Amino acid sequence: MSQPTVVTVGADMFADAVAGQAVDVERVDWRPPMPGTESDLATVATDARRPEANRRAVEAMLGVTAHLVDVAPASEVLGLEKGQFLHAGPPITWDRASGPLRGALMGGAALEGLVDDPEDAVALFESGSSVTLEPCHHRSAVGPMAGVVTPSMWMWVLEDRATGRRTYCSLNEGLGKVLRYGAYSPEVLTRLRWMGDVLGPLLQAAVRGTDEATDVTGILTQMLQMGDEAHNRNRAGTLMLLRDLSPAMVASLETGGFAGKDVADALRFVGGNDHFFLNLAMPACKLALDAGRDVPGSTMVVAMARNGTDFGIQVSGTGDEWFTGPAQVAEGLFLGDYGPDDANPDIGDSAITETAGIGGFAMATAPAIVRLVGGSVPDALATTRRMHEITLAENPRWSVPVLEFQGTPTGIDVTKVCRTGILPQINTGMAGAVAGVGQVGAGLVTPPAEIFPKALAALAARVPT
Repeated sequence: MSQPTVVTVGADMFADAVAGQAVDVERVDWRPPMPGTESDLATVATDARRPEANRRAVEAMLGVTAHLVDVAPASEVLGLEKGQFLHAGPPITWDRASGPLRGALMGGAALEGLVDDPEDAVALFESGSSVTLEPCHHRSAVGPMAGVVTPSMWMWVLEDRATGRRTYCSLNEGLGKVLRYGAYSPEVLTRLRWMGDVLGPLLQAAVRGTDEATDVTGILTQMLQMGDEAHNRNRAGTLMLLRDLSPAMVASLETGGFAGKDVADALRFVGGNDHFFLNLAMPACKLALDAGRDVPGSTMVVAMARNGTDFGIQVSGTGDEWFTGPAQVAEGLFLGDYGPDDANPDIGDSAITETAGIGGFAMATAPAIVRLVGGSVPDALATTRRMHEITLAENPRWSVPVLEFQGTPTGIDVTKVCRTGILPQINTGMAGAVAGVGQVGAGLVTPPAEIFPKALAALAARVPT
């Protein structure tokens, strides 16, 4: 007579006790669905459109290749006018804005000459008479951390050549006391003015002077094999970008009239900023996810974004509607004497990387990331495996060597999140809660759980009767 096998569901303590008696145990990892979602899950599960809709959304997302085609001021490519500001995350007003978002807006107002002193911008935004705030996502753009974009800032321009669709992102300033972390000191503004006067035009000349447009999706594919996860680790990606653009940057000494010092300063700045490529990874991910938008019946998440107060998601089958909840404070490692009380809740559009299947979803390909955000190497491997439970597909372009080149988990499914209770894992930087402080650490965070049942209810309401 064969040895009996006991199947256990969810009860690890019971399973361990049975296994201790030399009995074969088959463990089934089951969790009850999120409270109150049972009826909506049943409705969406029986939506006849869903399987084909999700197939179409995933196929469209995976079919995009992002190419770097230009660098230009936001006034030109986004149509921003004086007094118009873009920001990260879902819509928000000044009175609800967090410290780092306020700090970045204040610095942006000084950069644009709306005020002489950033501190004077408080009255400007409180009155609201000559300024407007709008999410980056509403203009096909993404912004890291505070994500503030002003008309004079230079933007990367990425294009999917098959459709002509474009997305945009500002240039990366580096780490520490920078505008995107809410800092606005004189050195922050000096750096931004140099980026507008020198770095932006030089990069424009390099991009326009390169015979073959840089394949940003291709760089993402390579950098994942080289220890990057494209959110908080972009070292290989930055160096590959520098490889592609530096010959044209040097050639601009003759063709563009740039000074040797300008080129040297730009090469030094990019080469010394390991996060520089992040601002290309983000719009590449948005370009792919935007292709999967507006598919009726699809339960795929197409954006996750935070403004420092709210965390919001958008879903393919519900159009441009935001489902929001309170942003959470990340858990991780802090700089210097900073601690949890100094950190602002999560902020930035950079979770678009996780939405596309990299960043926190690809931590197994970049185990060294735990030295920045906390945790351990086994944690990183387990995170990537766990994200497969809430996604619709694997990305064959973006594979994880240590997991036998399995594709990264891609296409967050609202129904799977609600059914399992597993939340998307994001690794992130942490901004100081007080305007002007800058970066205070980096860590791990998840969205507020309640936003997924909200999205599920909206999907259920759209199921044809």
